[in-house]
Amino acid sequence: MSKNVKYLIPAYEIDMGGIMIKQALPTVKVSQVDPFLLLHHAKFSYTENAPAIQQGLGPHPHRGFTPVSFVIEGEVHHRDSRGNNQIAKKGEVQWMHAGAGIIHSERPSQDLANRNGTQEVVQLWINSPAAKKMQEPRYQYVAESDIPRFISKDKQLINKLIAGNYNGLEGIISTESELLIIWSVANDGGTLALTISKKINAMLYVISGGLKITGYGKVEQECLVVFENNATNIEISTDSNTQFLLLAGVAINEKVVHHGPYVMNSETEILEAMRDYQMGKMGVLIEEN
Repeated sequence: MSKNVKYLIPAYEIDMGGIMIKQALPTVKVSQVDPFLLLHHAKFSYTENAPAIQQGLGPHPHRGFTPVSFVIEGEVHHRDSRGNNQIAKKGEVQWMHAGAGIIHSERPSQDLANRNGTQEVVQLWINSPAAKKMQEPRYQYVAESDIPRFISKDKQLINKLIAGNYNGLEGIISTESELLIIWSVANDGGTLALTISKKINAMLYVISGGLKITGYGKVEQECLVVFENNATNIEISTDSNTQFLLLAGVAINEKVVHHGPYVMNSETEILEAMRDYQMGKMGVLIEEN
């Protein structure tokens, strides 16, 4: 028996301070799929006519959750107030548990700017349990060549295990709650059967191409599928040149208070986060190189 589809959510365009991006989560109807809070899909073009350090997203704070960036095309240069300074390339992931507070920036690499390049990124916000919201921040990066992967039976889909455990494989990324995140790429049409526990909330985002879900039907690119917890099986048939993310996690089941770049459990904690940022307790990010 296959998991039923609860929601099909086409990503819609929003304006974030003059930057146009696609948002699949949250929506008016679906505020979150615990523990997942937000999913953005963005494409940016950069120019050789300005330094890379003046392009992209400048320094900004976070507290209480984990922002994750999947680099679909181009390169993302991450810098933060903990001293991390690293470029993630196509097919790689930047994973940052903000914890008690961190300031980071997300720029193009200078090389990408020099060639007037394009950057495509999917960003996912994952909530952290209350007991871990004030832990020390931690940034994790795994090179493309080091990401565990498995191949579909028909050998048409390459599936990268970003986080969690699946079919005897163990993801390298350390997480704050129980997650399963798989990034799949099909150059030709193929099929994939996944087994996902009923206790885990699961969703699937189609980055590009298209696919069919057994028992449901066609899902176009830039759409988010949210599954019911009625069964354990998900069967997928892909078009050629298709990429998708399988995002699953055990619900945290705690109150969520979200204000801008902070995700906490109470309004008081949000005010404390704003105060701590203003007082410099989240550190300082000086972008020098």
